[in-house]
Amino acid sequence: MTSRTKKAIGTKPAPAKKSRFSFFPGVVAELRKAHWPTKQEALRLSLLVLIVCAIVGAILGALDYGFYRLFADLILGG
Repeated sequence: MTSRTKKAIGTKPAPAKKSRFSFFPGVVAELRKAHWPTKQEALRLSLLVLIVCAIVGAILGALDYGFYRLFADLILGG
């Protein structure tokens, strides 16, 4: 085997250098494929998120207060 055939077998060609901005056309194409909600859907889902956040916040607040009272009564005696 000559050095020329060894080089051709063992190496891959260098990839072409891409521009820094070559991914933007792909991003635009994917954004066009996305399902965008209507104004009514966006409003309804946003309100749902706010309601769920308020409920979870209230539950966590109640648990925090309950553990605070438990700690204060049992540990601190007070």
